[in-house]
Amino acid sequence: MRWVGGQVWVEDAVDAPRPPAVARLRDSFLEETAAMTLGLVRERDGALVSGPVELLRFGAPETNEHGVAWPIAGGVLAAAPGGRLRVFVDAGRLVARVEGYRPALPRSLYSATQLVAHHILVRLVLLRMRGRVPAAAVPADVSSRMAAGAIDVALCAGLTLLLARRRRLRAFAAITAGYHVAAWAVSGRTVGGALMRQRVVSVDGSPVTAAQAVLRFISLPFAALRMRAIHDDVAETDVISQR
Repeated sequence: MRWVGGQVWVEDAVDAPRPPAVARLRDSFLEETAAMTLGLVRERDGALVSGPVELLRFGAPETNEHGVAWPIAGGVLAAAPGGRLRVFVDAGRLVARVEGYRPALPRSLYSATQLVAHHILVRLVLLRMRGRVPAAAVPADVSSRMAAGAIDVALCAGLTLLLARRRRLRAFAAITAGYHVAAWAVSGRTVGGALMRQRVVSVDGSPVTAAQAVLRFISLPFAALRMRAIHDDVAETDVISQR
């Protein structure tokens, strides 16, 4: 983030060898961003709204061969109209950049709240619009993924027996969550993943963020129930082989 005279410049980018068409960026980016909030925010007539509150209002999109830009026209999160949101393709990257935006929140509060949410949501949207093709690397096969998962569960169970004398079910849940989220966010590799020579990455091959790691773990039970990698769909991640 760059903050100059009350104006903010923020950029997020992902690798995109086959970027989406400009028309898709124009028609879907704001809608996809709202969808990531699970109903807390909606896109309506070029604005992001929460209930009756208009959070940010955008002017008509302006397109060129490289991407699209929306002028920031108002909303309760804007101290004044001005600046713009750009989504464009640059040298094999899909970029979302906020330029000259004036937040209504003070700098410290903006940095701790709105900016964090912005980075989480925009990164997920960029990864989704980038898609899984081409793959960042050779995907790990199902059998090795299941073997890695079994190793990690056994390890967490062992740690629970060693460290917890009471309420072991609760302790097991806490240890399992902390272990997986930390391992994915720090290196992309759990102990099971290292032994099976695989790593969790974002769909563009970049490291997994802490927010992606949390989303991936939270949605893991649904993947187990449906026997499908829903957690990777939600977090925009993949498991790649490193043999």
